Amino acid sequence: MTAELIDTIPVSKDVQGVYRVGNSRVTLDLVVRAFSRGATPEEIVQDYPSLQLADIYQVIGYYLNRSSSPNYM
Repeated sequence: MTAELIDTIPVSKDVQGVYRVGNSRVTLDLVVRAFSRGATPEEIVQDYPSLQLADIYQVIGYYLNRSSSPNYM
């Protein structure tokens, strides 16, 4: 079940083990930190135009559903 869910989340793991959002080089950590500091998904996509707004919403939703656990991926 977890593998199926991760396949629907727009992230990929690079060769260094870093999770990247969508087809960009923007890291998952960067998006989560920006959101945690109060940035809206719209502000995040303005700062990182290589991201898609829908991808940011999916990633944030995934993060919020798992935010009680210290390791969200």
